[in-house]
Amino acid sequence: MKKKKIGLIFLEVFAILFFILYLSPLILLVINSAKSGSQIITNPLALPEDWGMLWKNITAVLTSPTVNYKSSFLSSTIITVGSLFTITFFGAMAGWALTRNKSKTSTVIYFMFVAAMVIPFQIVMFPLVSWFKTLSDAVTVPIFGFSLLRTYQGMIFAYLGFGMPMTVFMFSGFVKGIPYEIEEAARIDGCNQFQIFFHIILPMLKPIVVTVLILNGIWIWNDFLLPLLVLGKGNAIQTIPLAVSNFAGAYVKQWDMILTSTLLAIIPVLILFVLGQKHIIQGMTDGAVK
Repeated sequence: MKKKKIGLIFLEVFAILFFILYLSPLILLVINSAKSGSQIITNPLALPEDWGMLWKNITAVLTSPTVNYKSSFLSSTIITVGSLFTITFFGAMAGWALTRNKSKTSTVIYFMFVAAMVIPFQIVMFPLVSWFKTLSDAVTVPIFGFSLLRTYQGMIFAYLGFGMPMTVFMFSGFVKGIPYEIEEAARIDGCNQFQIFFHIILPMLKPIVVTVLILNGIWIWNDFLLPLLVLGKGNAIQTIPLAVSNFAGAYVKQWDMILTSTLLAIIPVLILFVLGQKHIIQGMTDGAVK
């Protein structure tokens, strides 16, 4: 018993140290956001001399003409919300349809989604931009006012393509655990396919929906490379990561502005994660087991 107790104490101490190590980047971010640029370079590990500098840096970021942070925040919100809605909506329908309609075609489509999960983004990023430019320059596309480069719809369309594989995989695993008899009973009562999905299946997918929203939301909100390729720098539509990069010049880097703007950017993600953390574990475990 004594050895067991010592082992538990050792594990608790190890867990606490690991937790502190895991939080150290966030702690350093908060500490250095309350310093000037020279103080950060001189001693990044020291505590701030004046915590009031944090509010001054926040005000400077929000009012800076270099990045137009408020506009960038709005652009990131529009792209993230639009992408999450399309990915979750179409991913849920695809996952349900591929799971319930077993055939050779559905099996091939499902494994195509699974295979797409292992394709590195760096392999397809330049063909993606070239394809977007070709479609944007096509004769039929501008008639509908649908341009893919440097637009919100282009970003949402790109995230839909890259986010669907994992989303379909997770929804398919979760749908397998829903008894098929529920759908049969609804069909006997006169429900069609759309009514079954929207009134019966979709409410039962809440845990995995929250999981998908958070995992994809963190990725889309923090992504830098895809917005850089599709939107470009200097465009009217700029996400927060692109805006933050404007503080880093070729010869001068405003570390106080970079760290403060980064701190502001992660606050919405932290709030989203805290609100939905219990659903993440439930959705991941249910999707894996079922």
